[in-house]
Amino acid sequence: MILQRIALGLFTLFAISLVVFLAVELLPGDLAEQILGQSATPETVAAFRAELGLNMPAHVRYLDWLVGIVQGDFGRSLANNREIAELISVRLGNTLFLACYAAAIAVPLSISLGLLAALLRGGIFDRVINIVTLSSVSFPEYFVAYILLLFLSVRMSMFPSIADFGSEASLLEMMYRTFLPALTLVLVVTAHMMRMTRTAIVNLLAQPYIEMARLKGASPARIIVRHALPNALAPIINVVALNLAYLITGVVIVEVVFVYPGLGQLMVDSVASRDIPVVQATCLVFAGVYILLNLVADILSIATNPRLLHGR
Repeated sequence: MILQRIALGLFTLFAISLVVFLAVELLPGDLAEQILGQSATPETVAAFRAELGLNMPAHVRYLDWLVGIVQGDFGRSLANNREIAELISVRLGNTLFLACYAAAIAVPLSISLGLLAALLRGGIFDRVINIVTLSSVSFPEYFVAYILLLFLSVRMSMFPSIADFGSEASLLEMMYRTFLPALTLVLVVTAHMMRMTRTAIVNLLAQPYIEMARLKGASPARIIVRHALPNALAPIINVVALNLAYLITGVVIVEVVFVYPGLGQLMVDSVASRDIPVVQATCLVFAGVYILLNLVADILSIATNPRLLHGR
């Protein structure tokens, strides 16, 4: 099953690379003319097209691009002539830091709130938590980001509105400057993970072995922690992994709002400057990370489910 998931992930990544390349090919107008501007002479445009390889057939350019990516060569940026792999490595590290920062807050918070909501289901705490989390997930990310900026940065001056921490900042300085974008992501993903945890625990609490534990006099907390939670790990791990994938691939808007030097900001800047090779590379990296984390979610679901581990 794991080998099937890996093969499917590689095929999906290949299909996405084809879609990304074809999407660029279908853009209206000539790429060389758009980059050079209307004042460029036909000779300059022809020379630039030859330099970019645009005078070659599309399938040849795609195969050359794909072979280069497999070898770790994403090409060079049209904006600054730097290696795209170098640009992506730095920005991807910043995006991973922000995603891990948000996950370190969101995952334990979501599981704890889900456990408490299941333990106190139907009560005031359960209702309040459901209302708050559903309200936070109902708002778009940019709206949550601007609300946090308005209150925590503009009015209260507790955190900076720009999350760019430079290259020599300490860990505490990085955490302080990126707290608002991390909090935005936490508010967006907490509701989904919390409700999945609550639903999984509540469903298990109706099982006969849970009733037997109650009849033996086990406390509600012990029933959830010792009996219900281990059997609910598979769906919880799955939803956590999927939300981690979202934290990495869905940060584009948050990075733009807070001017955070991550991979999403790089992609937006490259679109604005018509740096098509960088746009293609960032889209492929986002897709690869998302597929990888989905693959990890599948593997962990298999590893925590005895019915899948043992066919009999």
